[in-house]
Amino acid sequence: MAAGGGTKAIVAAFFANLGIAIAKFIGFAITRSSSMLAEAIHSVADTSNQALLLWGNRAAKRPPTPQHPFGYGRERYFWSFVVALILFTLGSAFALFEGVEKIRHPHELESPWVAVAILVAGLMLEGWSFRTAVVESRPLKRQLSWRQFVQRSRVPELPVVLLEDLGALIGLILALIGVGLTTLTDDAVWDGIATLAIGILLGIIAIVLAIEMKSLLIGEGATVEDHAAIIKAIDRTNGVHHLIDMKTQHVGPEDLLVAAKLGFDPGLDGSQLADVVNHTEVAIREAVPIATMIYLEHDIYRPPSQDPQPGSPEPHL
Repeated sequence: MAAGGGTKAIVAAFFANLGIAIAKFIGFAITRSSSMLAEAIHSVADTSNQALLLWGNRAAKRPPTPQHPFGYGRERYFWSFVVALILFTLGSAFALFEGVEKIRHPHELESPWVAVAILVAGLMLEGWSFRTAVVESRPLKRQLSWRQFVQRSRVPELPVVLLEDLGALIGLILALIGVGLTTLTDDAVWDGIATLAIGILLGIIAIVLAIEMKSLLIGEGATVEDHAAIIKAIDRTNGVHHLIDMKTQHVGPEDLLVAAKLGFDPGLDGSQLADVVNHTEVAIREAVPIATMIYLEHDIYRPPSQDPQPGSPEPHL
């Protein structure tokens, strides 16, 4: 499933948000509800975000070039970061502004039951989209909690869609509460308060996404499970005497760079050494298939007790 970057979840969210956005704008035109308008802008932002995620998924598939020898896998991280910025600026900032204005200058709702009907329909569509994202995420989530999955996932689209859909569901509930309280109390300030709450919610989600995507853009290493699997694969390869040092980094969600210094059994000639290196690479790829780029270096292992004398060259570690 990871290979598709959660494409099914993205497409489901795109069409759900597109339909909801149109319905919400119609609802706002009828009711003049600020929380409905905030939710409409939120859905427009989400629809744009899904389009950007699809574009990033496609752009990441371009083959490597001399200028980008490790390929374009990080395009997916970049566009996911842009999504967080759009969610913050277009969704959160607008809702905060509209909420403050509605609280300062409240006006009566028109046809509130139209707003209720549209918001309930929106809940159903967003629920379907959220369920799709959950189903797509489960194979990657494994035993992790949902919070851990969002923090540790190297596939950026799924956490983005999950948090967007969750935010949309909570936002719709807040809008329903705002419209309901406004209708019951005949006080439009409640609609403004609901709009303000939606803005705060979107801001929190955008900040969480921005922090996670920034970490991926800078470069994250292999997961704990993959790191352990790589070490185990190296240790069980005949001819490898010791793993001296290893560095890993995701250059894309499904592309892991592995660079390691290895101590090989003494007495191996050049041909035998080459065979052991090849066998090690095969073992690593069998253990962790996303390890698409592997660079192994022969070095001499010196135990930590063999401290260099002052003025002598530093050992390779």
